Amino acid sequence: MENIMTDSERGPQVVVVTGAGSGLGRAMSVALLDAGHHVVLVGRNRSTLEETAAGRGHADIAVADVTSDRSVCSLFATVVERFGRLDVLVNNAGTFGPAASVDNLDVDAWNTTVAVNLTGVFLCAREAMRIMKAQDPRGGRIINNGSISAHTPRPSSAAYTATKHGVSGLTKSISLDGRAFDICCTQIDIGNAATDMTSGIGHAVLQPDGSTRAEPTFDPRHVADTIVHLVDLPLDVTVPTLTIMANRMPYVGRG
Repeated sequence: MENIMTDSERGPQVVVVTGAGSGLGRAMSVALLDAGHHVVLVGRNRSTLEETAAGRGHADIAVADVTSDRSVCSLFATVVERFGRLDVLVNNAGTFGPAASVDNLDVDAWNTTVAVNLTGVFLCAREAMRIMKAQDPRGGRIINNGSISAHTPRPSSAAYTATKHGVSGLTKSISLDGRAFDICCTQIDIGNAATDMTSGIGHAVLQPDGSTRAEPTFDPRHVADTIVHLVDLPLDVTVPTLTIMANRMPYVGRG
C-alpha cells in the first residue's frame, strides 16, 4: 500500500495557485504564504505575480498559460523539479467572457472562455493528478474555483455559465477518479467577492427582470481564509462543494 502523509508529518505544503496575479488569486496566495506554505504563483504577467509575491521567501513565480498543453506540462515539471512533490492545486484562473445572449454570442469569444475556464482547469488538474498519484507520500488536494453561476446563471452569461457547469462535472470526476489515490477535490463557489473583476457588481448589474441595480459584495479575505482552511485539512477529509457569498445577494432564482 502506498504511503499517505499523516497529520504529524504535515508541515508547509507545496501549493500551485493559477491566476495568482490579481483578485481572488492574489488574496488566496497571500493568505497561503502568510500561513507558511510554499506557493507557486502562476499567471501570464510576471509583474503582477511579483506584486503578489511582494518579496515573500516562500513565493515562486511561474509565468504560464493555462490554455496551453505545453505550457501547463512545463509548469508542473518545473514544480516537481523544484520541490519534489505537489500537495495542492488551486485552479483559480478564469474569465467572465462575453456579456451576450446565446443568439448574439460570437464563437471565438465562446472558445476563449471555454479554453480558460474549463480546458485550463482540466489541463492543470490532469498534471496535478499524475504527480499526486506517483509521489510518496501520495495524494493531494485540488480546489476548483467554480461560481454561483455553476448553479444559477446571470442574464447574458451563457459562455461563463456553461463553463462553470462544466467545472462542476469535472470536479466530481476528479473526486471519483482520485479518491483511491488519496486525492481530494473541492469546488468552491464564490458569490460577489469584491475584486477588480467584479467591481461593477457593487454599482449596477443587470437583473433577470431587466432592471439594473447594485448588489452586496464581501471582502475577498474571507475566501482566502477558507482556502487556507481547506489546504490544512488532512487527506482523509474531503469537502466536495462549498459556497461562500455576500449575504443578501440575489442567488436562488437570482432574485
